Amino acid sequence: MYEKMVKLNDDLSESYFDLQIDDVNSRYFGGVIFQATGIPSPSHTGTGSVIGSWVSAYVNRDSRFFHLDALAERLDAALDYMLRQQHEDGTISPGWTNYNSPPDTGFIVTGFAQIYHLLNKDNGRKAQDLTDKVKTFLHRTIPAMLTGGCHTPNHRWVMTSALCHLHAIFGNDELLDQAEAWLAEGIDITADGEWTERSNGIYNSVSNIFMYHIARLRKKPELLKYIRKNLNMMQYLIHPDGEVVTEYSGRQDYGHALDLAPYHLICSLMAHHDCDPIYGAMAAMAAENLKDMGPVNNHIMIGYLLFPFIKEQEYTNRALPVEYEVLFNADFPVSDNLQKIKYVGHGSIIEHSSMHESFGAPVVRYRKDNESVTLMSRNESFFSLRKGSAKLLGVKLYSSFSPGIIELETIEKTDGAYHLRKVIEKGYRGPIPNQYLSSTEQTSIWYLLPHQHRELTHNQKFEVDIAIKRTDNDTWKIHLKTDEREDVLMQVEFLFSNDGQLVGKEVSEIDDSAYFWKGSELIFNSGDSRLVMKGGGHEHWMEYIGVFDEVKNVTSVKVNLVSPVDKWFVISVT
Repeated sequence: MYEKMVKLNDDLSESYFDLQIDDVNSRYFGGVIFQATGIPSPSHTGTGSVIGSWVSAYVNRDSRFFHLDALAERLDAALDYMLRQQHEDGTISPGWTNYNSPPDTGFIVTGFAQIYHLLNKDNGRKAQDLTDKVKTFLHRTIPAMLTGGCHTPNHRWVMTSALCHLHAIFGNDELLDQAEAWLAEGIDITADGEWTERSNGIYNSVSNIFMYHIARLRKKPELLKYIRKNLNMMQYLIHPDGEVVTEYSGRQDYGHALDLAPYHLICSLMAHHDCDPIYGAMAAMAAENLKDMGPVNNHIMIGYLLFPFIKEQEYTNRALPVEYEVLFNADFPVSDNLQKIKYVGHGSIIEHSSMHESFGAPVVRYRKDNESVTLMSRNESFFSLRKGSAKLLGVKLYSSFSPGIIELETIEKTDGAYHLRKVIEKGYRGPIPNQYLSSTEQTSIWYLLPHQHRELTHNQKFEVDIAIKRTDNDTWKIHLKTDEREDVLMQVEFLFSNDGQLVGKEVSEIDDSAYFWKGSELIFNSGDSRLVMKGGGHEHWMEYIGVFDEVKNVTSVKVNLVSPVDKWFVISVT
């Protein structure tokens, strides 16, 4: 494995040569073009990551670039670029968001602190000059790390790790005090291992690797249990083709095809620490399709060099589970926690961030060889199914009662079926009592009125229950049932991958990627796999209910229903 990593890092290092700006008159001189934007970025995924690869090659005797002066010159220019991009307050700005950003700087700090240790013990002719520049960058960040805040839940662990790394190099107990202030908020993970952001494709691995560094540097091995919880969960969140489940992510990986690659380093570290063959198997799977070394804070080659015991890691032939049915977060008190929001005082508003109210919502994972199914609550889609190359990426439910998507709130298993339920409430508000009204002429301005004092009137409810079960004959049955309220327009939307073919007698086109399924049998073919479906319907004519939200690169099939609904959909996998 180590030899593979060295070769990949060398190949990547060489590929970056042509991307480095060599125009001395450019403000980007020394920076490396970031493929997403076409200009350099001083971020952990941009030039910071390239520096990680170049340093790893420069100090590694097994690299073909070991102590190469030409590479040292490139590193020197890249570090000068980073120093020029560093603001007076010690922060950097990635360029596409988060300007003068303490957490984005924190990502860099964890990576550059590791680079500092690699360079500091190297005897290369240019190593000392490079070490000094890295140390200068790190030292400048201290004020921002001591005073800086965050946007997202994972940023807290980014900042804490950065503070611990800086303390290890420079001392200064204020850094540890600030690290402990972040840790005092508690660790945001469920008993089943789900981090707040529910991001299997990106931010799980971010929180995991930073928690490892915090545990190591603060000598708090008890923090490793949170990593174990997440990795233990992740073994069940992998599709047969190696993609991780992103169908219910709360971040930008939602619905994207991503794999275990970002988990390789943390799985390798934990496999060694715990002598756990499952983590070793996950590390091996993560390494299969590696295309890059990762961001500088989670850089695989830096990890191999800084923690050389990984090189000796034995990857067993232990396979990850391929047959299971698991319900996660069944006992997590989501509803109770959400009720407590009204007493916290922030009014459900956190500037520049999200409330992540789906944290801890129940999720079901089913796997049988190359069949992979996910049931999701508090998510736009409540069901996804893959059989071989045939992919039903999601199923969504809309209603006109409170126009838009219905996110089912709970999942419970009874009588062999999973029940997903939601009670929607929508009422009206009376006049504001006089004692709460201002006597100024501005009273009538809508957004200045104290709406919280209006009395609720004519509150209405609409209840939806979806029962889902798998039968013994490779068939999934979805039973949609509502209460007896009449004339609520509803729509069930099936989202297929766009690499297959739809076949059905009663399918009519809405546009290039959307269709009505009005009845009879519907077949979705992809490669050697197919899904055979029954249960279409077309009881009203609306193409969209609520806000139009086009999902790209999928094929949408819609079934229109009118309440009360008692409808079965049957999906056979072959």
